[in-house]
Amino acid sequence: MPSRPARRSDVLAYESAGAGEPLLLIHGIGHRRQAWHPVVDRLAEHHEVFLVDLPGHGESPAHVTDGRSPRQALIEPLEEFMAAAGLERPHVVGNSLGALISLEMSKHGLARSVTAISPAGFWRNDVEFAYVRALFASVIATSEVLKPVAPWLMRHRWGRTLGLSWLTARPTAIPSEVAYADLCNMLDSKQAVRDIIRGGYLFDGAVPADVPITIAWGSKDRVLRPYQAGQARVRLPGARHVELPGCGHVPMADDPDLIADTILATTQDTSTHLRRTA
Repeated sequence: MPSRPARRSDVLAYESAGAGEPLLLIHGIGHRRQAWHPVVDRLAEHHEVFLVDLPGHGESPAHVTDGRSPRQALIEPLEEFMAAAGLERPHVVGNSLGALISLEMSKHGLARSVTAISPAGFWRNDVEFAYVRALFASVIATSEVLKPVAPWLMRHRWGRTLGLSWLTARPTAIPSEVAYADLCNMLDSKQAVRDIIRGGYLFDGAVPADVPITIAWGSKDRVLRPYQAGQARVRLPGARHVELPGCGHVPMADDPDLIADTILATTQDTSTHLRRTA
């Protein structure tokens, strides 16, 4: 999908495509709405698709807590955006932090269905979460050092492999200009990343029984390791649990057809409220 100029609500920057039941796509921490571009065309054949930049990311305003809890600071901007855009209970798809947000939205009656791809909030203990904190701190520090040579680095397949293999299983599938823009976005959003990670929490697993939910996990996820899918199965036994073979933490460019098919299988569940376990 070619990049389009962002549209702005009073809350978030976004873009949209297609027609049909609304589908809201929420990216992960340190990323931006363009992460979904590899799958948007397929999804737009069936849905009106909305891609948003989270607060403090992409072209959206800063992430501000204003004394709100971490949950409220994540959910309320999306709720305000939906009200401004006239979206009533869209299908919601999220990756990483966005997947945690999508699950929280289901608890608040804001989602018609949820596809959560490698959701945050399913680590087992503080030690595992410490790994996530250390990983992002390391990536931000390395990106700051490499930024002066990043345009040259990302032109090369080996450079994208070096810079992006922690995030995706097929880093060479990311165009060089997109890879460089993603690196710049990570640095621009670093304060939001730090604030959000500081307020990280476990998802409690309480979701409505009438919302179809799919939990999908890449088999090569190096950020939220695939064993966390087992925790998701325990906390969300009524969800549909699927593996994404050969996919990393941000899998949309790893296997666009598989990701689109996984999402569409969930959105089509709403007619029967079918709930499955693997």
